[in-house]
Amino acid sequence: MTISDLKKRFQNELSEQYSTSESIILFYIFADKIFGFKRYEDYKFENQELLNADKETFDSILEDLKSGKPYQQITGETEFYGKLFKVNEHVLIPRPETEELLELASHYIKEFQKENAIQNLKILDIGTGSGIIPIILKLNFPDAEVHALDVSEEALEIAKQNAALHEVDIQIHKKDILNESPEDVYDIIISNPPYIGIEENINIEDSVKSFEPNLALFSPTEDVLIFYKRIAELGKSHLKEKGLIFLEINQKYGPETLELYREFKVSKLIKDLSDNDRMIYVKK
Repeated sequence: MTISDLKKRFQNELSEQYSTSESIILFYIFADKIFGFKRYEDYKFENQELLNADKETFDSILEDLKSGKPYQQITGETEFYGKLFKVNEHVLIPRPETEELLELASHYIKEFQKENAIQNLKILDIGTGSGIIPIILKLNFPDAEVHALDVSEEALEIAKQNAALHEVDIQIHKKDILNESPEDVYDIIISNPPYIGIEENINIEDSVKSFEPNLALFSPTEDVLIFYKRIAELGKSHLKEKGLIFLEINQKYGPETLELYREFKVSKLIKDLSDNDRMIYVKK
């Protein structure tokens, strides 16, 4: 079997789940990972015969893809904010909406620094998962002291690996934020907590709920806003005066989530690029 034959096989065997263009993209993702060549170099290698070991590797990849397993979990990495991060079955695969959250946060944090002449920020990320949020914030604000919390030890292990990969120093803590409190006060609190209601389970794609951690997807109780209520409480007790909160939210509960932050000096519901209620900005 040649590499050209393998590409055709990807298209044929994945035709029920992916369009032709999507299957070709997936082929080149794995060709780059395994063979080390890019799409524009295809002509150099298309007639090259596959080694048995490589064929077996691609057999396994195709079976995983046909099962619905996300390609990012198969490669063990994903691109986010223009950088590569490690992922596995214990952490969510980051979505573009979270990049928008970070863009929003970075904009307002820069304004906050100018207005208050603060360089050494203290930032808290609640429900850090793979660590993408605190790592990007540390890269954007290298003088900040950044803390990341999660209840999952497996997720925190990936966060530690990603911090080492990007050579940033962030403080990582195992904590059940619903039942425990942070140990300090912060200038910034940011979070993308579990925000899908239990009753929404039926609407979530099998490839998501079967392969990504339900702990990070679904509210642990029937109260879909439980984490937002808790973060509002922490904003009163663990956020400095003039401090900021940034949240990614369930688009179905925009006004209801915003209402939890009405007591703060500023609270805004912000739409994402798809015009969905997706983020909340709060100033104490």
